[in-house]
Amino acid sequence: MKIGILGSGDVGRTLGAGLATRGHDVKLGTRSPGKEAIRDWGTKSGPRTSVGTFADAASFGELAIVATRWDGTENALKLAGPSNLEGKLVIDATNPLTMSGGELGLALGFSDSGGEQVQRWLPAARVVKAFNTVGAVHMVDPGFSGGPPDMFVAGDDASAKKVVAELASSLGWSVVDLGPLRRARLLEPLAMVWIQHSIDTRSRDHAFKLLRK
Repeated sequence: MKIGILGSGDVGRTLGAGLATRGHDVKLGTRSPGKEAIRDWGTKSGPRTSVGTFADAASFGELAIVATRWDGTENALKLAGPSNLEGKLVIDATNPLTMSGGELGLALGFSDSGGEQVQRWLPAARVVKAFNTVGAVHMVDPGFSGGPPDMFVAGDDASAKKVVAELASSLGWSVVDLGPLRRARLLEPLAMVWIQHSIDTRSRDHAFKLLRK
């Protein structure tokens, strides 16, 4: 599958490299495709990866992943060109993080979500929320003693969620379908639990698992 990734930070580069090792062709979209660190990523990640602009990645991919910082997401999607993403599956891996009063929090929550906002920015795409409840360090081949952690997904298109579940499974995750895209209102606060615990413990070695009896 051809996958376009919008965002060249830790999340975009980790998912891009991981998906390339699973046989997918990946184009990383960025504002600065000529930046040395990004060119080095393309070289080290192998022949299935390449680097371009946001528009390049959006038009290249049969599927796109949004992996930008929240404050740059709307602009990134404008640069990508919503028409380049029409009808495509778009995985929203962002979290609407903001600083207020010196504390990290959510710009949206409970009555709205970043996932729903991305869908409004891309009305003709099929948006699925996923890969937002764990840090980049464990997004590919998460090795935990309690077994594979759970990747929660939310979206309104069942066939799109099935594709996302297959991709997540190939990266080493067990998958939990949380229902429609509006459940991103729950997943983004859950990401804050992961982030706050990471800050408190100075460790990123944790992930979520839904236990069943």
